[in-house]
Amino acid sequence: MSTILIFEQLLNGVQFGVMLFLMAAGLTLIFGVMGLINLAHGSLYMVGAFAAAAVAGLTGSFVLALMAALAAAALLGAVIEVTVIRRLYDSDHLDQVLATFALILIFSEGTRWLFGSFPLFLDIPEALSGPVTLPGGIQYPLYRLALIGAGLLVAAGLWLLIERTRLGIQIRAGENDREMIAALGVDISKLYTLVFALGAALAGLAGALVGAIQSVQVGMGEPVLILAFVVIVIGGIGSIKGAFIGALLVGLTDTLVGIFLPEVLKLFMEAAPATSAGSAIASMSIYILMSLVLIWRPSGLFGARA
Repeated sequence: MSTILIFEQLLNGVQFGVMLFLMAAGLTLIFGVMGLINLAHGSLYMVGAFAAAAVAGLTGSFVLALMAALAAAALLGAVIEVTVIRRLYDSDHLDQVLATFALILIFSEGTRWLFGSFPLFLDIPEALSGPVTLPGGIQYPLYRLALIGAGLLVAAGLWLLIERTRLGIQIRAGENDREMIAALGVDISKLYTLVFALGAALAGLAGALVGAIQSVQVGMGEPVLILAFVVIVIGGIGSIKGAFIGALLVGLTDTLVGIFLPEVLKLFMEAAPATSAGSAIASMSIYILMSLVLIWRPSGLFGARA
């Protein structure tokens, strides 16, 4: 097993992880601050991808496509929060799950009505196409490196927002005691709308960025949503740091186990059963990881202890 292959898969795992972080960060903010289970978060990921693909097709500009994804997801998130989500804050989690699941169906069918059932394709910008040579002579796609860089920049910006700005102080205070900050004069309704729109924008950005390396299609957000929930459970609900660490752990685990476990099993088994067993275990690997973390820390790696 070559060192180059291992390094390439490590980079693939990191790239997958930072894209998961964009989804999980918004989801953990929404759940941590509002106490809301939002199953429609994956639909906002899909909306961002479709908005980017549509604008890129019209203008040929990848930058405009990213801006459209951010704007469309944030605007739709704000509209959803004002019209639907705001009525669910005092409801139990079952009502929230049912209502946001209904939103998934609405968005899926609405997207299919607007764009049809066939996948769209978002081209990688020419400036980021092709491979780049890394130290050691390793050839790696430039766009995937750009995804890693973009994800790290967003993570740094989000950390600065939460830890170093007045809005961040309000968000952290709202997570701990929403009644108190409302009593101190903070407009809690506007704060919730801002947080929801921010989380939606992050999901839309992730959808647009990933849309260039896979097809853009109806329902693309649901599998990612499941992984994002795993990430925030591992990292700790409400923790941006936890979402980042958890996303990297999930991305690396899913990528490395899926690639290397069948090869390791072939050392002890015949090729066919080794491939079958390795694939089966790999598909469960992130859930095994989640279980181990919860056994060790029931609140997640960086979640508040009960």
